Amino acid sequence: MTTKIHMLANMFGRPLRFRITPGQASDVTAAPDLLEGQKAVAILADKTYDSNDLRGRIAAMKADAVIPSKRNRKAFIPHDTAIYKHRNRIERCFGCLKHFRRFATRYDRRTAHFNGFVHLAAAMIWLR
Repeated sequence: MTTKIHMLANMFGRPLRFRITPGQASDVTAAPDLLEGQKAVAILADKTYDSNDLRGRIAAMKADAVIPSKRNRKAFIPHDTAIYKHRNRIERCFGCLKHFRRFATRYDRRTAHFNGFVHLAAAMIWLR
């Protein structure tokens, strides 16, 4: 069984929220839960989060959706490439989490235990 970790981070690359989903689930299904109750000027995400539904939620938040269009999208939606370059901060945050061996190798068999450790590791990142 595989899992995916979806994360919401602030503009400094510090983790705010996590969702752990089954590996076969679509990435865009976790995004609405992560964005619930958040305020932002812009939401940066990669191509896997490109959907009209998510773009509508982001517009309802009065934020800009900086998400590149998927290749199979019929109507290409442009995005701000200068702002999109800052998406590497979330990648760096995942890199910091991978410094914790237990996170990188996923020793925990139960999702609840793994989720608890992810929150502990995120707290450690905030304390740095």
